[in-house]
Amino acid sequence: MFGGGFESFFGGGFEGGHPGRGGPSASGPVDNEEFYQILGVEKDATAAQIKKAYRKLALKHHPDKGGDPETFKNMTVAYEILSDDEKRDLYDKYGKEGLEQGAGGGADASDIFNQFFGGGRRGPSGPKKGEDLVHPLKVTLEDLYNGKNVKLAVNRDVICVSCDGRGGKVGCETICSGCNGRGMKVQLRQIGPGMVQQMQSVCNSCRGSGKIMNEADRCPACKGKKVKKERKVLEVHVDKGMKHGQKITFRGEADQAPGQVAGDIIFVIQEKEHATFQRKGPNLIMQKNVSLVEALCGFEMVLEHLDKRPLHIKTKPGDVLLPNECKSVPGEGMPTHGNPFVKGELVILFKVDFPQSLSAAKLKQLEQVLGKKEATQVPMEAEECVLQAFDAQAAQAQAQSEAYDSDDERGGGQQRVQCQQQ
Repeated sequence: MFGGGFESFFGGGFEGGHPGRGGPSASGPVDNEEFYQILGVEKDATAAQIKKAYRKLALKHHPDKGGDPETFKNMTVAYEILSDDEKRDLYDKYGKEGLEQGAGGGADASDIFNQFFGGGRRGPSGPKKGEDLVHPLKVTLEDLYNGKNVKLAVNRDVICVSCDGRGGKVGCETICSGCNGRGMKVQLRQIGPGMVQQMQSVCNSCRGSGKIMNEADRCPACKGKKVKKERKVLEVHVDKGMKHGQKITFRGEADQAPGQVAGDIIFVIQEKEHATFQRKGPNLIMQKNVSLVEALCGFEMVLEHLDKRPLHIKTKPGDVLLPNECKSVPGEGMPTHGNPFVKGELVILFKVDFPQSLSAAKLKQLEQVLGKKEATQVPMEAEECVLQAFDAQAAQAQAQSEAYDSDDERGGGQQRVQCQQQ
């Protein structure tokens, strides 16, 4: 929320050493009262009094409670200095100039506020991690069955070695005066009597970085960007048994940036459709159409598996295949990821193709094999009806049309239209 630390508060750096080591001279007046004035305490205030004063002001001026962000930041910096014995001593002796040369960086205002109201002091969080780069990796079912190594080229940002990620000469960057090093500009807009809206926007001068650099000081290799593009080839290993949506991660191989840990490059498995097999968990499913003779008298076939092995698949003697019946071949399904020697089943769904018609001669032959059909007693007054093909879609459309016409005849058509409009 509040970036910039001490440098943005003090308005930039300057040349000189640490106090006592060729630093600022004591001949000029030293401004060492401002921080005490900001917190409203005397120069001889105790640590407890300083802490109490900051706590009271923080509750009043925190931006989440409608306070001014700049005021909150200034008083937080003041508290950080005066609550630290070493920094307070530097400030009392040399003022802000001494702190700037000898005190080092500052803490985030929100972190200090959380020490009071957020449940304790937070430890150092370390460098921020960059964004991950996610790429889909399309593979076939054969690849997932057998495993595969794929070499993929990726373009990423790497820190410029010519300038060590500075973007230019040593010390070339200065705090942006437009945003005071925060990277964001805060604007207050009155939207009504006693109502003020706070708006934040990225600083145009530094584009959110909080720092600016002269054109002449920019690194010629990276042109001040601090990073350069690099093409790197990654060898991606697709393990046997991996699944659709599973991720393959390369730690720290994403874009690099100064002051942060590189993110990861993540490849997400995208399984392509297969012409023969469909994967269902550990099993492979396929459909096989068989003739009526095969269903009744025995079936066999040679199937090329995903690893090019021919499988001789057949039914047991005397077994009859029923329509939509499933049979399986154990151990010929998908390998288990991490334990490829354990495999699922190959499941075959059988569809029986019945003949459209049979001649009288074939009917007699079938009756001899299967036995004659039972005779049906038909009354003299019975009307003869011959079965024909049924079109379900046409019948449904006709039924809907008749229902609509019936509503119109009863005067219900207009009411139904009104109900639909509501």
